[in-house]
Amino acid sequence: MHTEPDEDLVKRIASGDRLAMKVLFSRHQVHVYRFALRLVRDETVAEDVISDVFMDLWRQADRFEARASVTTWLLAITRNKAYSLLRKRREAGLDDEFAETIEDEADDPEIVLQKQDKGLAIRACLGKLSLEHREVIDLVYYHETSVEEVARIVGIPENTVKTRLFHARKKLGELLKAAGIDRGWP
Repeated sequence: MHTEPDEDLVKRIASGDRLAMKVLFSRHQVHVYRFALRLVRDETVAEDVISDVFMDLWRQADRFEARASVTTWLLAITRNKAYSLLRKRREAGLDDEFAETIEDEADDPEIVLQKQDKGLAIRACLGKLSLEHREVIDLVYYHETSVEEVARIVGIPENTVKTRLFHARKKLGELLKAAGIDRGWP
């Protein structure tokens, strides 16, 4: 079963096969979690997102039409769940208890030293990109998703993905240069 294609596992999940669900979950949980974490920037919320994603998969496996790969389908569900949670948080506003949990982002001496590390600097610059730009960079470079699959996941035309990717790389280059890194990629 561990070598069975994802599409076959989804068919088995649709008929209530728990083992198929476990296999598919173990195959994709890290991938989905990392994508969710990059969108929501909170480990607990990302865990909630992946729980919701795989619960939806369990409940709606019979609706999978195989127009895209299972990975693309899962990432699209993840994106929708993450954005939904972000909207709910934004609508709820800040309460005093939540405001106290927000870290002070001012640089202390330790942070200044850490920023000298190129990898940390790149991640910091990625975090400064808009959500739309960060999303396409994440899908294309970290998840090795094609432009066509990104278009399906995000629900926008391929040319829009290409445009966002162009502007995201341009902005990232500017941010890296401002951070003192002339060559952006290690």
